[in-house]
Amino acid sequence: MANETHEITELLKAWSKGDQTALDKLMPRVDRELKKIARKYMSKEKRGNILQPTALVNEAFIKLIQENISYENRRHFYALVAKRMRQVLVDYARKQSKAEHVDVDEMDIADKKSKDIILLDEALTKFAKLFKRKAAVVECGFFIGLTHAETAELLGIAPRTVERDWEFARAWLSREMS
Repeated sequence: MANETHEITELLKAWSKGDQTALDKLMPRVDRELKKIARKYMSKEKRGNILQPTALVNEAFIKLIQENISYENRRHFYALVAKRMRQVLVDYARKQSKAEHVDVDEMDIADKKSKDIILLDEALTKFAKLFKRKAAVVECGFFIGLTHAETAELLGIAPRTVERDWEFARAWLSREMS
């Protein structure tokens, strides 16, 4: 695992410097983890959503490629991919909420979920300006669906810190969204 983590980090750095062959070698190593993250994101979406995990990974990755980012390590890469997935889903939710509905009574749960995702994104964006690490904990827990232990490993912090950050963030976001 440590060797693969090191390889991924080295490939990310090479890709950041413009080595396209590094990207070709990187994708098979990260594809499974990216699809796992996407499936966790998509598990919160309505059934029949036109976005599928592979499409979510692809759209998020396209956003990253366009940004030309220098990645510090594997954790930094996965955190950025998760943020881009969130952006894709929020963009999709915004498009869904703009769709016209004939009758308010006919609006389905998906529309409410789209609005909730937009509200959460707005609150989380505000929260992230004040509490960057705590916002990353929320993204990992809520959007990606990672456990506290997985979040701690990904962010390089103690599981107890994740628990405290999560509780603080939930209270702050709840107050902000109500």
